Amino acid sequence: MNVTFACPHCHATSRSEFDDSTPAITCEHCNQHLTIAESTVEGQKLGRCLVCPSTDLYVRKDFPQRLGVALVGLGIIGSSIAWYHTNLMWTFGILFATALADVLLYTMVGDALMCYRCDALYRGVEEMDSHGNFDLETHEKYRQLAARIDETKTSETV
Repeated sequence: MNVTFACPHCHATSRSEFDDSTPAITCEHCNQHLTIAESTVEGQKLGRCLVCPSTDLYVRKDFPQRLGVALVGLGIIGSSIAWYHTNLMWTFGILFATALADVLLYTMVGDALMCYRCDALYRGVEEMDSHGNFDLETHEKYRQLAARIDETKTSETV
């Protein structure tokens, strides 16, 4: 199992391997150690985030979102060009090919766990059933919390 995270100390993106016997994960850039609590990892099950104290994790597809948006954008542009040239068969062919590519990628790509609070991404975790899919209400709770913390920091510096 591994985790990709933004180091709380230096804010650089780092990746670290871990298992149920790993005592701490380390930032590759500043060598800051983040201690893992004993009951956090049990076998292949992750109970909470290793980077922050959050227990709110969600399952998502382990796929680069920019690539997905680019694929859809190319499909829209290509079908619009075919539509402009009044080629109905090419228009729908491009749209259906884009949809087929999207479905194939969705079925082939595996899942990953992500933390709502710090956006740490966990790969290779096998037991994800205890964590649900993305929940907008939980996401909004952590977004509002981060906004309040930033507001407090800016008001203290002024």
